[in-house]
Amino acid sequence: MSDRGTYTLLVHLDVPAVLEVGALGEHRLPAGWYAYTGSALGSGGFARVARHRELAAGEREVRHWHVDYLLGHPAARLREVVRSAGADIECAVARRLSAGPVDGFGASDCDCGSHLARFPDRETATAAVREAHEASR
Repeated sequence: MSDRGTYTLLVHLDVPAVLEVGALGEHRLPAGWYAYTGSALGSGGFARVARHRELAAGEREVRHWHVDYLLGHPAARLREVVRSAGADIECAVARRLSAGPVDGFGASDCDCGSHLARFPDRETATAAVREAHEASR
């Protein structure tokens, strides 16, 4: 199995939150389930997912990417990661998911509207993300 590819983080936000998302500014996110799709094609590969887990667990504080601001919020819990090893399908997956609650989130280096989607519950989020990964391969 390849140590590089595309991933989607499923994050549960327990309560509404206000996030200061770097250059995107302040955004209010309602409680719910969020799916962030990213690329792990660089030299570190899926080690990037481990870094996201560390930030979500409070073991790391430095924020490099938009998703770090969500993962670093005390109400956010990283619940699941869906991976497509060896696949460069980040934008294809993001486009198959619902419209993002924050324009430009995770999409500063592409022409996607957002790489963050919101869902009403875990079951809907998980099904949509798995379907998007499968359909994009």
